[in-house]
Amino acid sequence: MMNIAIIGYGNAVLNYHLPYLERRETINVKYIFRREEDRVKEGTEHENWYPSIRFTTNLDDILHDTDIDLVVICTHVDSHVEYATRALENSKHVLVEKPFAPTIEEANQVFDLAKSKGLIAMANQNRRFDGDFLTLKKVLESGKLGNIIEIQSHYDYFMPQFAKKGNYGFLYGLAVHTIDQIISVYGKPDDIHYDVRSAFYPGESDDYIDIDFYFGRTKVTVKSSIAVKLEHPKFTVHGDKGSFIKYSSGHQKKNPDGPTQVNFEVEPESNWGSISYIDEKGKEYEERVPSEITDYGILYEKLYQAINNNGEKPVKDEEVVTVLHVLENGLAVAKNTK
Repeated sequence: MMNIAIIGYGNAVLNYHLPYLERRETINVKYIFRREEDRVKEGTEHENWYPSIRFTTNLDDILHDTDIDLVVICTHVDSHVEYATRALENSKHVLVEKPFAPTIEEANQVFDLAKSKGLIAMANQNRRFDGDFLTLKKVLESGKLGNIIEIQSHYDYFMPQFAKKGNYGFLYGLAVHTIDQIISVYGKPDDIHYDVRSAFYPGESDDYIDIDFYFGRTKVTVKSSIAVKLEHPKFTVHGDKGSFIKYSSGHQKKNPDGPTQVNFEVEPESNWGSISYIDEKGKEYEERVPSEITDYGILYEKLYQAINNNGEKPVKDEEVVTVLHVLENGLAVAKNTK
């Protein structure tokens, strides 16, 4: 059994961590740390949703408990490095929400500290286990599309009311997910072209993202915007043997009167992916691709193996640094686009 403590109790913890950890028999959430000011501001009623977890406002309860193997940091990025450093100095492995750190330099400092102590520090890139992305990977690995020429990845909303001057954070808070997905498949790109800006306040926000990654002959475009009214396919893929499209997969059943309940059922066939391709004999095929199931707990399972059984670290340090490099450069472009 691996005992963990979580720092923070916001949206990420309630919707993307705890509902998936409930199904893991090898992982026990012993503590959740909340700052006293957060308990006063947000209330404590929803702490009762998890009676088996000890809620504390004293970080030392976690840091000095020798039963705690892993500390999960789910706070604003500005505090990630501080909490990760304190946990590592107290001999705890750390899993840190994305973005892992504000800068590459700070990320490397955390990684170096972890290595010096024989511990794991890792980014929580849980969106690698989105059902739609797992479905995309299944299609790519099948080889049915041949050599991949182009992939388009969309993560869009229609919420222009949120466009504000100085409201940077769309790149770091949203596009970070899909950027990491692509890096996890193809690694470090050969070249990157950036179009990061604001459709509403040029040079003062980053609400429009269009980044082209080049991996040999394959081009991957990651797009995010708050000004998309009609839904795009989540993924569009073109290869020299065929094409594939997949719309976004839902993954949660939210319960306003209690903890989030996760849907682990295969989504309806109406939202499965569609593939059209030709085989080596020139025969044409049109198929529906059953959707994979979203399960963010898989990342915890892989991390458990890395900590306890010398398994491979599921999110590599160099992948985290590559993603941060893209984020830093993209934000610089946004700030200089008039």
